Amino acid sequence: MESEKRLTHVDEQGRAKMVDVGEKPVTRRTAKAEAILTMREETMKLLTAGDLPKGDAFATARIAGISAAKKTSDLIPLCHPLRLDSVEVSFEEDSPDRLRIETVATATDRTGVEMEALTAAAVAALTIYDMCKAVERGIEIRCLRLLAKSGGRSGEWESED
Repeated sequence: MESEKRLTHVDEQGRAKMVDVGEKPVTRRTAKAEAILTMREETMKLLTAGDLPKGDAFATARIAGISAAKKTSDLIPLCHPLRLDSVEVSFEEDSPDRLRIETVATATDRTGVEMEALTAAAVAALTIYDMCKAVERGIEIRCLRLLAKSGGRSGEWESED
């Protein structure tokens, strides 16, 4: 870490603080995140066919992810409330036993939307787990990460892999 970089949510005494974004310019900001779930092939077949006992898991998880992104500042204490322009939640079967959830959050505001994209991915993954747990309790949420972000002072960033 470069010497001029420091934790922005901590004051000189090490106490938590909310970052003052009042002087930052309003810009269009976007963040993309993902969550990966692994499960038995039989469970994936039920999920993708829409044959789970609780119903359409993808529709439920999509709504849950969008709703969670909108509530991020209620869940993460030092996050600023944002006026989200859009939140997208998509699902991809990476392999017969692996589901990839990708989220994209966009806002025109003074601070980034990384936490909103990550929260959407996490809650969508938890919702898939909840919808599938009647047929498999061993589903694993293996990865939650930021893939890319744009906008603001720090500009563009993309994961290396």
